[in-house]
Amino acid sequence: MGLISRVIGGAEATRALGDAAQGVAEVFVPSATERMVLSAAAHRAALDSHSEEFRHIRPGLFDRLVNGLNRVPRPMLALGTLGLFVYAMVDPASFATRMVGLAEVPEPLWWLLGAIVSFYFGAREMHYFRSPEPRGPRAGPPPRPLAEDNPALSAWRNAAAHS
Repeated sequence: MGLISRVIGGAEATRALGDAAQGVAEVFVPSATERMVLSAAAHRAALDSHSEEFRHIRPGLFDRLVNGLNRVPRPMLALGTLGLFVYAMVDPASFATRMVGLAEVPEPLWWLLGAIVSFYFGAREMHYFRSPEPRGPRAGPPPRPLAEDNPALSAWRNAAAHS
């Protein structure tokens, strides 16, 4: 131990040499911790930007109309399917005629209909999957925790800022 400190020049020189080696190493291999901090900061900035873009105080008439129209397809599909069963029982001959007509629809048109329906419901599902706030009639605005309310988060941010 004494030999190394005499060759290098003491504890402070050893610490300075270690810091220099770490700095040189980070040029070639980035710090995983720093990469995670920067990734989290970029992700948070993207989420904040996205939430600002869609923050509305009061939706206007057009927004309410479009939101109402967006709620129509799923109930119509469910009720329409039930209606087909009732129609088949009430007038079987007419139902059979219409089903023969459906059998004549070309297959590419069925693929197109399937793609449209899949993308519509898939986009809605993805929207609600990505949305941090719960949706529904009873869902109020969720309280967002602040860094000041979370001592562990505050300590982590302070440590990241000073390193």
